Amino acid sequence: MAKKPELDDFRVPFFDGGKKLKTFDLTSVDCAAKPFSLGSKEADRARLSEIGAQLDELQEKLHAQRSQRVLLVLQGMDTSGKDGTIRAVFHEVDPLGLRIVPFKAPTETELAHDFLWRIHSQAPKVGELCVFNRSHYEDVLVPRVLNAIDDDECERRYRHIREFEALQADSGTTVIKCFLHISKDEQRQRLQARIDDPTKHWKFDTSDLEARKQWDDYQKAYATALGATSTEFAPWYVVPADSKSHRNVMIAELLLRTLQGMKLAFPPAKETLKGVIVE
Repeated sequence: MAKKPELDDFRVPFFDGGKKLKTFDLTSVDCAAKPFSLGSKEADRARLSEIGAQLDELQEKLHAQRSQRVLLVLQGMDTSGKDGTIRAVFHEVDPLGLRIVPFKAPTETELAHDFLWRIHSQAPKVGELCVFNRSHYEDVLVPRVLNAIDDDECERRYRHIREFEALQADSGTTVIKCFLHISKDEQRQRLQARIDDPTKHWKFDTSDLEARKQWDDYQKAYATALGATSTEFAPWYVVPADSKSHRNVMIAELLLRTLQGMKLAFPPAKETLKGVIVE
């Protein structure tokens, strides 16, 4: 009997501190796989709703406790489903204590500072579950593919990222990073769907087609970045994402496991309120 897949089967091996960076083999993960799907979109949606109710309760405890933080980083190629993941996974979660941060191309002011300047100011506060839609990893992907930074600068940035995430972990933040792994053919279909549907033209940018021409370069940049920055305190998980419903369930399961492991609880009752009657 085949071994039942576990979430950690999709975790990128931890960076070992070696002088030579190890590139993670993205081809080792099948984009079309559905290891955590329950067999149909309807069943997946039902499971997602079930998890959503649990996430809502756990997030409320996180918010009430105000001593820990959670940062979920979502990265992936264009159309990999970062927006869709957020809508689906957090559909039933109270927005109180939940914050979504989308990162676009850096502004002139942001470029005048170090590359982590704009990121640090958006890190989660105590009691907050924060989701980065794209992130500081854009700064070791786009400029690397465009040859705006060389190998030495890229490795320095990997080190700064590891140190930044270590600081977050030391400050009480649980960091989870998900790479939404789609195939080139699936991206083609999703881009074409945006072109064919006038109501989705706002989501399409001609630059997406230029980036698609550099698909192999971006895959290589991602593979190297994953291998260089997956750590015990901030692990990367590769999520097969050709199936949207599977993608959503897998990330929800990962987040649920993480929050359950944090031993969240409501603060102790206040003795001063015992017996108080509101007139």
